[in-house]
Amino acid sequence: MKFNNILVQKNDSLAQITINRPKKLNALNKETISELSDAFRDLEEDFNIKVIILTGSGEKAFVAGADISEFADFSVDEGGSLAKKGQEILFDFIESLTTPVIAAVNGFALGGGLELAMACHFRIASDNAKMGLPEVSLGVIPGYGGTQRLPQLVGKGKAMELIMTASMISAEEAKSYGLINHVTTPEELLPLAEKLASKIMRNSPVAISLAIKAVNANFKDGVNGFETEIQGFGACFGTEDFKEGTTAFLEKRKPNFPGK
Repeated sequence: MKFNNILVQKNDSLAQITINRPKKLNALNKETISELSDAFRDLEEDFNIKVIILTGSGEKAFVAGADISEFADFSVDEGGSLAKKGQEILFDFIESLTTPVIAAVNGFALGGGLELAMACHFRIASDNAKMGLPEVSLGVIPGYGGTQRLPQLVGKGKAMELIMTASMISAEEAKSYGLINHVTTPEELLPLAEKLASKIMRNSPVAISLAIKAVNANFKDGVNGFETEIQGFGACFGTEDFKEGTTAFLEKRKPNFPGK
């Protein structure tokens, strides 16, 4: 699959997607969103891929925001359709992937860029990263899930402050709020992401996918997260991974999960 705006690399069970529009600070346009959707869908269907790392090219930006020139003249209906389609094909899609996605935030993650990072299962950042949702300074609100995921991660009050002031925060501030899990140097960002990925890949892919579903269920209206957990827990007992994991534990050896 060929792309104009992103790079996709596979190394055994680890995949890396790099948003590659450095002259635009990796800003999200329609084509990039579509390509990201296609890439994630392809990797989700690849049985060999156990973890995906998402990052931006260069050290200046993960994603500096949406490409404003594309929607500056949109009507009310066009604006609503833009947000709805983007959430459906990319942001909500990433959140619901059964393959773990780590956002490696290098540089600016603003607007749609921060929303993209928040859609990933967790985030790490370089110490030069800056994050924020500046949409209200443009007369619009976050449209790719920012008003929903930011409060989930940092709490309602802090999210309200960040959205209403359109402020940028540092990586260390983001870590203190629970938005970022780890902060490191730009040089060590991808090695750290790969180290975390390697830890994930030692565990059962089936159990991880069910855990993702259960955690996400807690944040969905009308869904009983506890019931989702119970169902997922029970489902594990019928998997080859459960048999291998328990057998390996009793035999005092490392498990070799088949992912089934």
